[in-house]
Amino acid sequence: MTHVIEREQFLPISLEEAWAFFATPRNLSVITPPDMGFEIRQPFDDRPMYTGQLIRYRVRPIAGIPLTWVTRIDAVEPLRLFVDTQLKGPYKRWWHQHTFEAVPGGVLMRDRVEYELPLGPLGELARVIFVRRRLEHIFAFRYKRLQELFHQRPNVPHAA
Repeated sequence: MTHVIEREQFLPISLEEAWAFFATPRNLSVITPPDMGFEIRQPFDDRPMYTGQLIRYRVRPIAGIPLTWVTRIDAVEPLRLFVDTQLKGPYKRWWHQHTFEAVPGGVLMRDRVEYELPLGPLGELARVIFVRRRLEHIFAFRYKRLQELFHQRPNVPHAA
């Protein structure tokens, strides 16, 4: 069964600044909760995001147990959107679209994640008991961290 997560967040920065931050794969570690044990693995070319780029992570989502996650960047439209897809990891399917829209006073960033868990009914039970809460925690941390990074800077206009 496919599940969808949709989030949006206003950032009082330019479209170019938002894109520069999010198109730098290493910045994912800045907006991932520390308890996930997130680290980018080698080989990694450290260039700004591009279509076809593979990014290998190690995460520790459950009880500190390490898990390899491999993401492929499937689409990049500079200053507008990018899409990443899990090639290897805990999900049967993970598709994540990030969009950016210039709005008065800043940027509206939107996320849409479509995911499926493996193991049929057992995976669905895990989603209800654990996975859904874990994903909410990750997105809540990300929202708060982006607020800290971009809303508390001097000389940045805030939207009303």
